Amino acid sequence: MTRFKELDPILHSQLRLAVVSLLIGIEMAEFTYLREQTGATAGNLSIQITKLKEAGYIEVTKKFRNNYPQTLCSITKLGRQKFAEYVNDLKDYLNPDQKQ
Repeated sequence: MTRFKELDPILHSQLRLAVVSLLIGIEMAEFTYLREQTGATAGNLSIQITKLKEAGYIEVTKKFRNNYPQTLCSITKLGRQKFAEYVNDLKDYLNPDQKQ
């Protein structure tokens, strides 16, 4: 029997996984874009972005654009690595009898 790896608890949250999945493809996104794409509330998204930032999976840059605050999120090297590991671990769950 195959031993299953524990899935990364940071990425195993649906909203955090969605944020990282979006950033993998575009590398940097505004908070408003992430909110629109995920359908999350601003408050919930803010909390989940903070958790990803504290884990080192994303970087958050705050600045002003046309006198309005702008929050930009980008994926880190660690975030890319952890996402790849998470996907591979999920593959093990889907194909427990096959070696990767």
